[in-house]
Amino acid sequence: MNLKPLSIYSSRLIVLALLLTWPLLGSCQYLRYLRDLNPTMPGTKPISQEPFDALLKKYVDEQGMVNYRAFRADSSKLNAYLTTVSNTLPNEQWSQNDQLAYWLNAYNAFTIQRVLRGYPVKSIRQLGGDKTLVNTVWDQRFIRLDKEKYSLNDLEQRLIRRKFNEYRVHFALVCAAMSCPKLRREAYVGSRLNQQLEDQARDFINDPAKNKLAPANAPQVSEIFNFYPGDFKKGDNTIQKTLNKYSAGPKVAADAPLKYLTYNWALNEQK
Repeated sequence: MNLKPLSIYSSRLIVLALLLTWPLLGSCQYLRYLRDLNPTMPGTKPISQEPFDALLKKYVDEQGMVNYRAFRADSSKLNAYLTTVSNTLPNEQWSQNDQLAYWLNAYNAFTIQRVLRGYPVKSIRQLGGDKTLVNTVWDQRFIRLDKEKYSLNDLEQRLIRRKFNEYRVHFALVCAAMSCPKLRREAYVGSRLNQQLEDQARDFINDPAKNKLAPANAPQVSEIFNFYPGDFKKGDNTIQKTLNKYSAGPKVAADAPLKYLTYNWALNEQK
């Protein structure tokens, strides 16, 4: 969640620096983020998302806030669902929407599990170190998929963002922080995925705590657009066009400079 895309030139400089400092890093985790990730399992069919759906309806409110205290007492059901996720990977026989719904739910569910394992905590960032791509909570390899272990960054950066050409995933992936999109009170399902992602986009962009679109020539927007600008600038799209597409109120000028709101990493917990 805390990665920022780099230019090709910057990426090459970082790779060179990493190669030069390889002995100091021991087991270098940086380089794996340059490789795509697509674990599959032949012969599987899309899993039922009903167990996760029921948990979200029970422990998430209309504002997307989570009752982690109560959720922790019921964590065995979440663990059982994630065991099914771990043992039933998608394959190319699944529709693209079924695959993406699976990975969105997996990311959000594993994030909740990680918070529950460290709860109580004021911010998810307290569950890891401060070295990006090395030991943050998003770099911890606690996610088992078949026989391998992966991190939340693996799922988001190496798989979801690269396999699916879909900027709306940034309105659906929830990193357990106040400035993240609201956690949806239902699981994503392939048959309704487009409508669900449209809902998430409209909700996020029209949330005044995350985006302030007036005045038109000086909008203040979520730092998510600063984290992943390239994802919103493919083809002839722009961040400004994305904002205007989903805004139910003010529209921003096509050439408006963007100011990014400070990201609030406090836990998205019900009070």
